[in-house]
Amino acid sequence: QVQLQESGGGSVQAGGSLRLSCAASGQIYSSYCLTWFRQAPGKEREGVASLYTGGGLHYADSVKGRFAISQASDKTLYLQMDSLKPEDTAMYYCAAARVDVSTYCSGGYCCRINIRPSSEYAYWGQGTQVTVSS
Repeated sequence: QVQLQESGGGSVQAGGSLRLSCAASGQIYSSYCLTWFRQAPGKEREGVASLYTGGGLHYADSVKGRFAISQASDKTLYLQMDSLKPEDTAMYYCAAARVDVSTYCSGGYCCRINIRPSSEYAYWGQGTQVTVSS
């Protein structure tokens, strides 16, 4: 069983930066999607950035150019968030989904939010709060 744990959230002023971490334990698939989701009160959950372990990164238009997703050798997932805006305020979650060998995922295509919805992610962290004030 895979367990994920987020950290690094906090309160910052607009224009500031935060770096979120997602530590993974248990079985790690050799091929999977790792995605950061966020959800604000009264809002639906939305995908922010995804990483395919086979190679490929994708971002939501709202964060493109400001956020960067990456993974370290120990499988820890990161989300570097720069130029934060009040609209980025939300609970942030990391999630993992196994990618079957039969799935086409060149360039991380199958990990795109529009292709793989949150319901297909079996493993989730507890979330870390990010608050951006004006």
